[in-house]
Amino acid sequence: MTWQGKLRLHYTRDGERTIAHDRHAGPLRVLQRLYPEGPGVCHHVLVHPPGGIVGGDVLDIEATLDAGTHALITTPGATRFYRSSGAAAAQRAVLRVASDARLEWLPLESIAYSGCLAENSVQLKLDDGAEVIGWDILALGLPAAGEAFTAGSFTQHLELSGCWLEHGRIAASDVRLLDSPLGLAGQPVMATAWLASGSPLAGTRRDALLEAARECAAASPLAARCGATSPHERVIVLRALAARVEPAMALLHQVRAAWRRQAWGLAANAPRVWQT
Repeated sequence: MTWQGKLRLHYTRDGERTIAHDRHAGPLRVLQRLYPEGPGVCHHVLVHPPGGIVGGDVLDIEATLDAGTHALITTPGATRFYRSSGAAAAQRAVLRVASDARLEWLPLESIAYSGCLAENSVQLKLDDGAEVIGWDILALGLPAAGEAFTAGSFTQHLELSGCWLEHGRIAASDVRLLDSPLGLAGQPVMATAWLASGSPLAGTRRDALLEAARECAAASPLAARCGATSPHERVIVLRALAARVEPAMALLHQVRAAWRRQAWGLAANAPRVWQT
């Protein structure tokens, strides 16, 4: 049996409160709204009860944020792409953010089991003045268990419409990509964090955000395999390679906290589900 899951999230403003309406089909839904930071920031945890994505499964997520809202979306655990017998599996997110709205897209890691045929896509559509802090972490195989990614492929797509596109396919048979120092250098974990804006970031603000990310990178055990850049005036990106998920996740937590303080004047306020 394959699953076709759809989830539509719509965030609106009611006075000082960000409220959310959701509609779902199939095994993809959210837990109740949470407000650990007060009424202005709505925390949502996405859950997929089957526990993994197999060949033929398609999960579609669409989040729409109206002006002035602030939503944080995360997951309670890793997204697992299991071995496929031939059909591809896909998870696709389209994130639409209106002017003066803020979104934090912070799912826990994706695990590409050996033999999977998978696609993971995130597309950002931002109006002027909208901002998003997000990340993506991919583990090839099961690094903690010493199980390598020896078969299958994983396609990654990250896009800010009109200015930033990263699209790549990682095949287990591509040993040059996986092992070369110009590729993944034998590191099975890849992490990407971004701060994206619907309008150009002012030069001094962009420099400060970039410097904040670089300071976190320099203090990390991954310093030799990570770096931050601004490929476009609307985007800041940090990338890292690691042997395990934990140090990569720790780095992204630090970068997210630094960007939150620098860009929005907010404390880190990590979702409680990350502690469980």
